[in-house]
Amino acid sequence: MIYVIAIITAKPGHREEVIGHFKAIVPAVHAEKGCIEYRITVDADAGPFAKVGTDTFVVIEKWQSMDDLKAHIGADAGLQMLAKTEALLADRVVHILEDA
Repeated sequence: MIYVIAIITAKPGHREEVIGHFKAIVPAVHAEKGCIEYRITVDADAGPFAKVGTDTFVVIEKWQSMDDLKAHIGADAGLQMLAKTEALLADRVVHILEDA
């Protein structure tokens, strides 16, 4: 199984707009071959633990195979979403992981 943790930081004041673009493609991503999970997460009010921050959110993905993830990376929904949000992002860090 392949896991993707994408830490997305929007430019100040644009987080909700960027999250909206991500949420809009969730159904299309869920329909892609090999998609097990694709969700947008934000900080929980959980006491003294580290926060990702006010302008940041984390996308958590699970894919059946690396080939499925590669197909997702080139899929229309994601490419269109990236085109809409590129100017709104301050930073994007993507980690691709697999079971140890």
